[in-house]
Amino acid sequence: MSFRKFLGQAAQSGNLIEIEKPVNVNYELANVAHALEGRPVLFNNIVDYPDWRVCAGPCSDRKYFSMDLGVPVPDLIAHLAQATQNPQTPPLVESGACQEVVLEQFDLNDLPILFHLPQDSGHYIASNVVITEDPELGRNMCYHRLLRLDERRFTARIIERRGTWTAMQKVDGDLPIAICIGVSQAVHLAASMSAAPEVDELAVAHALAPTPLVKCITNNLAVPADAEIVLEGRITKQQTQEGPFMDLTETMDITRDQPIIEIDLITHRRNPIYHALLPGGLEHKILMGMPKEPTIFAEVNKVTRCTGVVITPGGSSWLHAVVQIEKGGVEDGRLAIEAAFRGHGSLKHVWVVDSDVDIYDSAQIEWAFATRFQGDKDMMLFENQPGSSLDPSGIHVPGQKSRTAKLGFDCTIPWGANRGKFTRGEYGAVNLDDYF
Repeated sequence: MSFRKFLGQAAQSGNLIEIEKPVNVNYELANVAHALEGRPVLFNNIVDYPDWRVCAGPCSDRKYFSMDLGVPVPDLIAHLAQATQNPQTPPLVESGACQEVVLEQFDLNDLPILFHLPQDSGHYIASNVVITEDPELGRNMCYHRLLRLDERRFTARIIERRGTWTAMQKVDGDLPIAICIGVSQAVHLAASMSAAPEVDELAVAHALAPTPLVKCITNNLAVPADAEIVLEGRITKQQTQEGPFMDLTETMDITRDQPIIEIDLITHRRNPIYHALLPGGLEHKILMGMPKEPTIFAEVNKVTRCTGVVITPGGSSWLHAVVQIEKGGVEDGRLAIEAAFRGHGSLKHVWVVDSDVDIYDSAQIEWAFATRFQGDKDMMLFENQPGSSLDPSGIHVPGQKSRTAKLGFDCTIPWGANRGKFTRGEYGAVNLDDYF
C-alpha cells in the first residue's frame, strides 16, 4: 500500500487528524505534530507552500504497520523476519506516480522542509530513504538525515563503514543517489532493517508488500514507483559541516564534516504530500527499534524458545529490549541474555521475562523485575563492550567503535521453583453493563 493509500485508510479508520489552519514549517509544524504524537496528522495549509501538504506520524505506532500490512501486531516480528530471510525481487514498471511531475529547474527552498528545533543547524529532512548501488554488493536502501545548504545541495550524515559510506569508497567520482520521501510502510521497514550487505532492501520491502519500482531519469537507480517525491543526485567528495541535530536519544548530536549531495532533478506526484518525521519522536524510535527485534528474536530462538521481543521507547528504542521466553532449562535466562546482545550489537540493557508477562506493558515488566529477580544471582555484567555511538554515557573515541558496559537481567521464575509462588492472581471478567 502506498503512502497515500495508507493515509486514506487511516482516515477511514478514524486515526487520521487533519489540520486546516495555516501552519509554518519553522518550528510551528513540528511543535503541533509533537503535541499530537502517536497519530498521523495531515497539514493541509502550509504557510508559503500552497501546493504542498505535510504529513507527520504515519509510522508512530505499531498498529499502523499492522493495519497497512494486514498482520496482527504480535505477528509483526515473525513477518519481518520472514521477509528478511526470503526477499523477493520487485518488478520494474514503465512509469510511476512518483514521476507525474518532472522538475529540471528547481529550488530546494521550494520544498516544505522543516526547521524542527531552535538548536538545529537548519532545515532538515529526516523521513527520507536513500537508494544507492555498491559496485560489488548491489543496491542498498537506508536512511540519512539531510541538512539543506542552498537551492541545489544538502549535506548528509553518513555513518562510517556502513552501506553508503562503503560504496562511496569504491568509486572514483560521485556516487549516484535517489532520495525518496513519502514511501510505503513496507519500504520504511525494509530500509530500517540490518539485512546482510548483499541483500537488496527493496526486495525485502516487496516481500512485505507489493513494491513496484521505476527507473530514475538521470541515473540507473530504481525507486518505489508510488513514492511522493524523489530527488535524483550525486554524493560528492566535497564536505562541509553537518549538525547539530536532535538524535534518537533526544539529545543533540555533534557537528561533523560530512559529504555534500548535489541534486540534479526532482520528480513528484501531483498534489504532493511531504512526510515530516520528528527527530527523537515516536516515528524515529519505532523505525529504528522495531526492525531490530527480528534479529534478536532469531538469535534467542537458537538457544531457547523465544515468544516475543520488544525494543522499548524508554530506552530510546535502541538501547533497551525485553525478551519473552518459554523457559526449558536452568540456563535459559542467561543464554537468552547473551543471544539478545548478539542479535543487536547496540543493545545496552536487556530484561528476560516469562511468557506470562506482557512485554508491551511496562508495569508488568517492572513487576517481573521486582518479584522474580535477585541481583546477586540473576544479573549479568559485560564490561567494556562494543556499544552505540548514540549513547551519551558511552566511551567515544574518534575513528574507533564506541564502548560501553552492558547489563542483562534474568527476570524469569527460578528453575525448579514452585511456580504458584510467582504467579499473579487474576480477577474474573464481568459485564459492567449489568451493574449500571
